[in-house]
Amino acid sequence: MTGEQTQQNPNAVQAGNQLSFFESYLTVWVFLCIFAGIALGRLFPGIATALDAMSIYQVSIPIAICLFFMMYPIMVKIDFSQTKQAIRTPKPVILTLVVNWLIKPFTMVAFAQFFLGWLFLPWLQTTEIIRGTEITLANSYIAGAILLGIAPCTAMVLMWGYLSYSNQGHTLVMVAVNSLAMLFLYAPLGRWLLAANNLTVPWETIVLSVLIYVGLPLLAGTYSRYWIFRYKGRAWFEQQFLKYLNPVAIAALLITLILLFAFKGELIVNNPLHILLIAVPLFIQTNFIFLISYVAAQKLGLTYEDAAPAALIGASNHFEVAIATAVVLFGLNSGAALATVVGVLIEVPLMLMLVEVCKRTAFWFPREPEKASLCDPRCIPPLR
Repeated sequence: MTGEQTQQNPNAVQAGNQLSFFESYLTVWVFLCIFAGIALGRLFPGIATALDAMSIYQVSIPIAICLFFMMYPIMVKIDFSQTKQAIRTPKPVILTLVVNWLIKPFTMVAFAQFFLGWLFLPWLQTTEIIRGTEITLANSYIAGAILLGIAPCTAMVLMWGYLSYSNQGHTLVMVAVNSLAMLFLYAPLGRWLLAANNLTVPWETIVLSVLIYVGLPLLAGTYSRYWIFRYKGRAWFEQQFLKYLNPVAIAALLITLILLFAFKGELIVNNPLHILLIAVPLFIQTNFIFLISYVAAQKLGLTYEDAAPAALIGASNHFEVAIATAVVLFGLNSGAALATVVGVLIEVPLMLMLVEVCKRTAFWFPREPEKASLCDPRCIPPLR
């Protein structure tokens, strides 16, 4: 679609990029925080170990606190009239279900088997002992990649939706439906794809992560939005409250990264070549799933605000559930656990890149008039 065609189409838009200095260089801050986290874990291993030990059913309390402050500013902005509209227009939700459960797990197996099980196999012939059984590192890494592929994102995608100016009400519905699907489909898919009859899924981890990462900030955001609108008014909410709240989500994201890499940095530093080899299929998988979801959304005639989160939720993974499952099944120092940690390493920078792709290609999609009025004030006019 050319710029002239975009200008002639009143429903076509391009999402804006008039960001603050802090947000404009978010990718830089992300990499700095990754390095800071690894350095923290190396220089002060006792602190990292103590923080990592603060967990309930392998759900980290420090990470949960950071994710609450990441999610709350997003949740408090959600207009629930959008959520009601999302229920009446189920195509984006159906698209995410098809991609997440009928396509994504199997493409992950294909990419992992091709790269780790064949192309990179000469470098991954070392074996390790997992619960008394000797397996090659290649198979262990493939198992970790599969655990990532069957765990769709249920928290961070709200951040990606926020940064891409998506319909947060519809994103929340997608998250809720896929969280419910994960409770029922994660174990059967994992057992089948891993060919492990004794697959032990940490149900408590899945339930707690959904409740803490999504449910708690949703409850707090809904109540505080109601209270502020009732006693302070919409004008105070938009002009005063949000002004101080906007930087909180980004800051919480960066602190989360520091903690994650302080906890797992040792694994990364000790396996640089294997990190690169594992990252290749994960990188390709993420981009491939995003591409087919984004193209399918366009073919289905979705608006940009619904197409962006539908593509982003399929591309990203619930790495905490994947890490917890890998640790339970294979052990903390296993190749499978390392593969899930690599998922964390590449996901945030890669998802920020895909958010930018969404914003720069938003003019490919229509926008419903009622949604245009809800556009983030940082949106800019169509391309000329």
